[in-house]
Amino acid sequence: MASFAAADVKKLRDATGAGMMDAKKALTEADGDFDKAVDILRVTGLAKAAKRAERDAGNGLVANAGNALIQLGSETDFVAKNQEFIDLADEIAKAVNDAKANGVEAAKAAKLPSGKTVEEAVADLAAVIGEKLELKDAVYYDGKTKVYLHKRASDLPPQVGVLVSYEGDNDSAIHSVALQIASMKPQFLDRDTVPADVVEHERQVAEDKSREEGKPEKALPKIVEGRVNAYFKEVCLVDQDSISEDKKSVGQQLKEAGLTVKEFARFEAGA
Repeated sequence: MASFAAADVKKLRDATGAGMMDAKKALTEADGDFDKAVDILRVTGLAKAAKRAERDAGNGLVANAGNALIQLGSETDFVAKNQEFIDLADEIAKAVNDAKANGVEAAKAAKLPSGKTVEEAVADLAAVIGEKLELKDAVYYDGKTKVYLHKRASDLPPQVGVLVSYEGDNDSAIHSVALQIASMKPQFLDRDTVPADVVEHERQVAEDKSREEGKPEKALPKIVEGRVNAYFKEVCLVDQDSISEDKKSVGQQLKEAGLTVKEFARFEAGA
């Protein structure tokens, strides 16, 4: 019979994040050999990871470092506020910033101080924690950026993140724009960045809806154009009504502040 104490079980749990019964089982299988027990838990965790593949990492957090913003997904908010998970997210954000890695695939290949790639480190922590973890989004912008991170609850890490690439020199105004993006969820910068097929689809929906409502045929072009413009006001940042300056669009707000937004990203855990 393997010889180990309760302190050994606690040490193994602290080192791996495994449950008490899993830790005891691993130590028993390893005949009390601590390092061997760690390996057993890692192998077991990696085996379980395959079963987690189809589960959804619909919780998690966002993290920022320099000109980089990342979203790291977990299955539950319990893991989202796990310090080891938070620390890994911060390390990933720094690695993405250092590597200037734009996009998830580039970010996964970035190296952490441990020598592991981001992808390897996420897989290793998933094996220990026992949940599906996933790097869901990553972006890096050159030049001037503004970041805004929002907490949904005081006991949780930030779960909404915005990164804005811009030109100009008005920190207060660009902060307001970052808040606008976080709150109003624009999908595009302006009308020119909305894909043509998306615009055509919205135009067709507007036309079909107008006909369904029995609008006069002669009035259709004007009605359809009005509804498409309303769509732009909803999804395009510069066309949205400013939430910080009454009776102004974000475009007007930017112009008066001498700012130009080049691009932006908005990440939200669970979205």
